[in-house]
Amino acid sequence: MDGLNFSPCSDRQPWTDEVSPQERALPLDRLIKNNWFLFGLAGICLVTLIDATNTLAGMGKWFKSHSGADAVICTIFFTSGLVLKREEIRAGLRDIQGAVIALVLIFAVAPLTAFTIGLLPLEPAVRIGLFLVSVMPTTMSSGVVMTGASGGNIAHALLITVLANGLSIVTIPFSLSLLVQAVDSVPMDKAKMMIQMALLVLLPLGLGLSLRPKKGALRAFLQRVVPVLNQCLILAIVWMGVSEAKATVLSSGTQVFVIVVLAGFFHAVLLGAGYLSIRLFHIPRGRMESVLFMGGQKTLPLSVLFQVKLFPQYGLALAFCVFHHFIHLMMDGYLVGRLNRGRKS
Repeated sequence: MDGLNFSPCSDRQPWTDEVSPQERALPLDRLIKNNWFLFGLAGICLVTLIDATNTLAGMGKWFKSHSGADAVICTIFFTSGLVLKREEIRAGLRDIQGAVIALVLIFAVAPLTAFTIGLLPLEPAVRIGLFLVSVMPTTMSSGVVMTGASGGNIAHALLITVLANGLSIVTIPFSLSLLVQAVDSVPMDKAKMMIQMALLVLLPLGLGLSLRPKKGALRAFLQRVVPVLNQCLILAIVWMGVSEAKATVLSSGTQVFVIVVLAGFFHAVLLGAGYLSIRLFHIPRGRMESVLFMGGQKTLPLSVLFQVKLFPQYGLALAFCVFHHFIHLMMDGYLVGRLNRGRKS
């Protein structure tokens, strides 16, 4: 659902070492095509922030105030359901141990790591951004693709994705309220949050799964188009959040550097915990990749949605969500390359 996009015009993943003569001749074109989402994420933030007329920010605020973020989330999960392959999800059930380990990393290790880091003397907004990221489920696209690109089990990655996003309806309201109570007294109606998440996540996802084309040209078309569409929708929800938080982000100063360091450190800890779990439980190559990537990656659109809805006064919290997404994709992209080189040697 979020993360890197792989253009339907290219058959090669950006982390593989096989480069055709045509691609060697156009390195810049290949770079843009394989990483357009990251460039788009940086561009939408930069353009909104430097717009002196505040036209873009004003439009973003208008969409946000008219349930634009809710509409985007519903659409993302609905279209994701249209392309999820139920037979592959069922195939992932063969590795229950790996799924449990990944879920523990997602819902226990990540929040505990954030809580520990949050004990440092940080700005409240930075701490809230860290907490928001930590309680999120795993991604629905980049983690799955990276698992496959590094030689892992895509079916198992899909299973972890569905389980994590389903369980998050229960886990997020409770874990988030526990973490943020030390920072802010924002009232959180857990039952209401669970109902809202069910309506925004489970209902559209289930509807998409029920309407998924079985075969034929429509299914092939959706498989190509939906990933790109969802990336664009993620850019839209980030734009709404940046529009709301523009004044705060522009006045943040050195806090941006703090955010970058903390985001990188947080993800490094999750990767380290995943690697230790893999060694401890003797999970071999082919099975370990889904645990490593799915256990460490965090979805962006849901974290932005919660920041926009619950913590709009903390603009730096949004900055943390966005910077973390940049950084964890870069770190994991490098890791895919390392795993591929190790597999070939």
